[in-house]
Amino acid sequence: MVVDCANCPLRKLDLFEDLTPDGVTFMRRFKSGELKVDAGTTLLMEGSNSPQLFTVLKGMGLRYKLLPEGDRQVVNFVMPGDFLGLQAGVMGEMKHSVEATTPMVLCVFNRSELWNLFKTEPERAFDLTWSASVEEHFLGDALTSVGQMTALQRIGWGLLRFMTRCEALGLAKGARCPFPYRQQDLADALGLSLVHTNKTLMKLRDKQILSVQDGTLSIMDRDQLSTMSPLEVEQPARRPLI
Repeated sequence: MVVDCANCPLRKLDLFEDLTPDGVTFMRRFKSGELKVDAGTTLLMEGSNSPQLFTVLKGMGLRYKLLPEGDRQVVNFVMPGDFLGLQAGVMGEMKHSVEATTPMVLCVFNRSELWNLFKTEPERAFDLTWSASVEEHFLGDALTSVGQMTALQRIGWGLLRFMTRCEALGLAKGARCPFPYRQQDLADALGLSLVHTNKTLMKLRDKQILSVQDGTLSIMDRDQLSTMSPLEVEQPARRPLI
């Protein structure tokens, strides 16, 4: 059954702001349905002009850019609450691709209604602008990590940030959270070779700082992990949910 926006399970989390009754009414109109996809499904393709926008209700994925030679840059990991497709809605086509890493459930919105959202729902329009600004802030940190950090610092920063997101989404249990990504995905996200990523993860595991095994991220020494990176991993700010 399609989830009613008034009963959205994500809205029960402290991470997301409450909706007013008028906001719920609008979201019910804006949402056109739900989509369930299997792991490996391409949700949005670079260069495409998708008629749909999505919010992740369940599951995880990744955004990436593919170069002509076949090399891939993972832009970031996609998690519940993330809004997908805004680039196509504003720029006419996607500038990156989005793929499901696990089975996913997505709320579906008609892209044709995006302009009406900006005209008639200024609060929701501000929410989209806020979300885009947060993405810009993250990409600045990610670029800094690739350009200025060692492999040990990059992986420590990236995985600690992933853990904090999982905690805010209620996906972590103690010092463990799901990590359904391959080492190659992590390498592609942090600008490292697969061999270097593997050796660095082994070093962190041997030092009893963290481990990634069987689809689970475990952080054994959070304090040491926090001090490794010159970039602070901020707690996720309370945010709107489209």
